[in-house]
Amino acid sequence: GTVARPTGPTVRRGGWARFATGCVALAAVGLFVAATLNDTLSYYRTPDEVLTEPGSPGDRIRLGGEVVPGSVRHDGTHTVFRLAEGGRELTVTQRGMPPETFREGEGAVVEGVLGTDGTFHADQVIVRHGNEYRASPSPGTAG
Repeated sequence: GTVARPTGPTVRRGGWARFATGCVALAAVGLFVAATLNDTLSYYRTPDEVLTEPGSPGDRIRLGGEVVPGSVRHDGTHTVFRLAEGGRELTVTQRGMPPETFREGEGAVVEGVLGTDGTFHADQVIVRHGNEYRASPSPGTAG
């Protein structure tokens, strides 16, 4: 006699293992792409967001807003100014001078930490120049 063979799709041995390996590889590529994009995107929080949810002490924050006209002053080795957005303001202090393109009434993004005194201590000031932001050089570097 003849032996009847099953018709229809058949699953080969090891097919599930290859499928699982492919899924893991695809997930790894996805995570790599997401991490790379996250490093290239520049997100910042507004003064209202930082004042509403300041986070943990010592957390690095990127804060953005408009430099309040009349708020910029130089205090010894520091520059002090206020950033505003949506009616809320935060005082920012930065060691050194901001970039030459830093202007009152213009957008700026600062990076640093919110102090327990409610003052934002910036170690980097990024100012809007055309359609992009440019960082100020760190103190002691040519730029």
